[in-house]
Amino acid sequence: MKILYAGSPLASALVLKKLIEFSNSDVARSLDFKIAGVLTNPPAARGRHKELVPTEVSRVAKEFKIPLFEFEHLFADSRLAIEPLGADLLVSFDYGRIFGPKFLSLFAMGGINLHPSALPLYRGCTPVPAAILNGDNRLGITVQKIALKTDEGDILAQDFIELDGTETTLSLMDGNGIESPVTLKGAELLIDVIKNACIQKKLDGIAQQGESSYTPFIKKEDGLIDWNLNAHSIERKIRAYTPWPLCYTFCKGQKLLILKAVPLDCALESDVEAGTVLGYKKESGIEIACGDKTVLLVKELQWQGKKAMDYKSFMNGARDFIDCVLVDKI
Repeated sequence: MKILYAGSPLASALVLKKLIEFSNSDVARSLDFKIAGVLTNPPAARGRHKELVPTEVSRVAKEFKIPLFEFEHLFADSRLAIEPLGADLLVSFDYGRIFGPKFLSLFAMGGINLHPSALPLYRGCTPVPAAILNGDNRLGITVQKIALKTDEGDILAQDFIELDGTETTLSLMDGNGIESPVTLKGAELLIDVIKNACIQKKLDGIAQQGESSYTPFIKKEDGLIDWNLNAHSIERKIRAYTPWPLCYTFCKGQKLLILKAVPLDCALESDVEAGTVLGYKKESGIEIACGDKTVLLVKELQWQGKKAMDYKSFMNGARDFIDCVLVDKI
């Protein structure tokens, strides 16, 4: 079986590496499994000088000398380029574009997609931040058939990752650049589905059941902190929006990123304006008043345009920070 792999960011590149590793195994050779090509987004302009930067998936494809395809749109030219591969199956994870019926028709067995949620829960583009924001104690991982409607395909495999409430989107998706919970479990499920497809020559799935929910695009301004929320909600938001867009507030007209924090179990005895910097403890962090008389203990911060600092280093250069009121606008 020949596959075309589609993906773009680092997490997808980590899964691709696992599939390449599998393709070199005796099991894969016995199944005549091969990665015939890789589809990814074109290089994008990044940084101050707008240099064109290739996707992480393209880097892996080039490293392992796999035919690489980079298209801005999946129009007729892309189909003409990919059709000669003779790929039987499209395998996708975090590609970032919708596959239309003409493109899917290139693959005799259709396509499969890795989605980090327990579908039909958290359909859409931001399932991992959604799970963190909602305080879920586990994250689903699903391999589904690619359908014409977003994330509504039959389920081919599904499993779960237990969460302890300290995870960020970064730690779950990208990890340390080598492996992460989502990429490890996702690659494992994909390989199981691919092996079964090689043997059975078909994809047998189960229709999604239960109430569905959808996740929206995340915008940069979504990282703005509303200090009237309780400390637990704010802390989940900080973890959900790491590494992007990051959570921020304003202090004396300057933008301040709040990078790491934990909610305290104690409650304030009297009413204090939400966002007030209550105090600083060298052994723990900076205490900030939140809604419902809760307190957030901040561990890492960053002034806009400056380097990230732990709370001790930050306080060394911000002696007047105590009693400041953090706000949601300049």
